[in-house]
Amino acid sequence: MSRHVPRDAEAREPLLTSDYLEPNELDSDEGETIFDRSASNITRDVGGSAQKRLTYEEAVDIAGFGLFHWLLLVVCGWANASDAVEILCVSFLLPTARCDLLLSSSDMGVLTASIFLGMMVGGYMWGYLADQRGRRRVLVVSLTVNGVFGGLASVAPWFWLFLLLRFISGIGVGGSIPVIFSYFSEFMPCQRRGAMISALATFWMAGNILAAGLAWLVIPRTWAHFSLGSLDFQSWRLFVVLCSVPSLTSAVLFRLLMPESPKFLMEAGREKEAIRVFQVIFELNMWGKGQDFPEFGLCNGSKQRGELDETRTSGSHRERLACILKKALVPIKQMFNDSLKSRSFALLIIFYCISFGYYGLWMWFPELFERIEDGGSPCANVSLLRSPLHDQSCYPVKTAVYMEGFIIAASNLPGNIFTILMMDSMGGKALLSCSLLLSSLSVFLIYVVQTKAQSLILSCVFSGVSVIAWNALDVVGTELYPTQLRSSALGFFTGVGRVAAIMGNVAFGKLVDTNCAVPVLLVSALLLTGGLVALLLPQTRQTELT
Repeated sequence: MSRHVPRDAEAREPLLTSDYLEPNELDSDEGETIFDRSASNITRDVGGSAQKRLTYEEAVDIAGFGLFHWLLLVVCGWANASDAVEILCVSFLLPTARCDLLLSSSDMGVLTASIFLGMMVGGYMWGYLADQRGRRRVLVVSLTVNGVFGGLASVAPWFWLFLLLRFISGIGVGGSIPVIFSYFSEFMPCQRRGAMISALATFWMAGNILAAGLAWLVIPRTWAHFSLGSLDFQSWRLFVVLCSVPSLTSAVLFRLLMPESPKFLMEAGREKEAIRVFQVIFELNMWGKGQDFPEFGLCNGSKQRGELDETRTSGSHRERLACILKKALVPIKQMFNDSLKSRSFALLIIFYCISFGYYGLWMWFPELFERIEDGGSPCANVSLLRSPLHDQSCYPVKTAVYMEGFIIAASNLPGNIFTILMMDSMGGKALLSCSLLLSSLSVFLIYVVQTKAQSLILSCVFSGVSVIAWNALDVVGTELYPTQLRSSALGFFTGVGRVAAIMGNVAFGKLVDTNCAVPVLLVSALLLTGGLVALLLPQTRQTELT
């Protein structure tokens, strides 16, 4: 990537600080980004009494909006897409992997739920670490965990091992999803935050399309079948390997290019480092405009590292562990106290309803369409149960199943465009409520219709409308909580959503062969409930981050 930087007699290259997590690392060359070559040369004196002291929002406005933010959008967006690929790839495996791994419908429900169980475990843990140690390092580690263990699953010869590796991969995904949105929002001016977070959320659609496209291109192909020792390496295993690549490349991009959040640095009392990040943003955004970075100080945050270091240096191992666990629960207590209580309970219900409904249905779309390949609707064919496993045949692979999955994934596009255009004018609350209500109606109609074509059309409607709800929830969730709680809160609610996703997938696995109407109508009812509860949330349109 080329660097567009103004150079004059005294100008220096901008930096994207690679590692702000320990102050003593500022004098070390270890872990530098490609923008950090002259870091020591551009540190400014921020202690002068004559300097104007700015709030976070004022400093963001001075840094401007431009090239840096578009670069940030691409890097964070690719990470968001990689999470989508890793989550959704399992759903495309079901029509073929069920034969190689000898899976019943209940086994498939457990398999699709495994990554969500990992995300539930990882969500709050990574969110808490991001609030204490910084967003960037958590993103690098969690994306690496996601990619490495997701790739290793491709060579697992047994179902239990494949399940375990998918679970560990889910722990990584559970960290990156909530932290990405906290990290990204903390670079954005409030006037553009809604639209830019909506743009970031559209990369989920890109990941969805990428997963569906890879499945369509790879899984039906016979050339991807070969023997790896005693392992029969079918094409779906190659698909699993390819799905791990986006996460690994995202980790590399964050490690090489991205700085720590200036909002986090301010709250941690690391003023000089925060100003250096603002200088990077300014120089990239003002490239070619001949403007000099103004000197200023920052209003100090309230969270000091010394408070956290006490848990490292005092007491026995048991006492330190108890102290760490106690501190880890503090954000949850704060979320459900005083002024944050009502919004927290409302978000808890909304996350549960949308996660049960969306993931419960979405993860089963390829399998459901494979079952109605000869016509009809999923619930109209419940009497056509699966034959015993030893009588099943998954080959040759029916390519129409993956083509339909690709069409449904692509139908996200209108909803994403609508969200970007309308988020800042309508606000996240209105979009969230309306889209959940429409999603509920579309799912109910999927149960009612009687033909495959009608099922496909309504599935596309559900896809296009439900993505508006997710995008609105991403915006609202980042604006409802202060910096010291933001990642922890999103991690907690993500964990709640994963519990719901697990329950949804297990419910589908248990009932899809015997009573398809129950999980489908339950999804519709929960989405309706989420849409009504969303009306209780406060309005956050274009509010400043606290």
